[in-house]
Amino acid sequence: MKKIIAIVGAAFGAAGQRCMALSVAIFVGESKDWVNDLVLEAKKLKVGCGFEEGIDVGPLITPQAKERVCQILDKSGGTTILLDGREGYDDGGNFLGPTIVTGVTPQHLCYQEEIFGPVLLCMTVDTLDEAIAITNSNPYGNGCAIFTQSGSCARRFQHEIDGMSFYLSVAK
Repeated sequence: MKKIIAIVGAAFGAAGQRCMALSVAIFVGESKDWVNDLVLEAKKLKVGCGFEEGIDVGPLITPQAKERVCQILDKSGGTTILLDGREGYDDGGNFLGPTIVTGVTPQHLCYQEEIFGPVLLCMTVDTLDEAIAITNSNPYGNGCAIFTQSGSCARRFQHEIDGMSFYLSVAK
């Protein structure tokens, strides 16, 4: 469960508006089953004014930032939005709840653009080789992490990854 909480915090903290926010998670093999737990945990987050007690996700910086995130999501056909943070926050503010999108490929606009909002894009692959290839071909160069119980997978990741903003989740 710690890995789920860590992923949720990295994706939705600061409303996803920090450079090191987790924007894409690549799930390798059986770790794709973690997505449902991510949705359940993200639903627990409270959205609202950051000055209020108990708020987990504050507003986006401007109305234009919120509109940009919504437009990218609208133009990312062929994906599935498992948790839609646009729902319930149309109050004229800049609020957008946690959003989890699956079925994402490098061809989707949501993957090609840096979203800077509380949106987690989920990709699934069968092998660590595929995950490393996707990560290394991404044009953005941010932080990168791996959740695994395999020392050899962690070592390969450490030596072969170019350092992008992804979590690779390997359930072994």
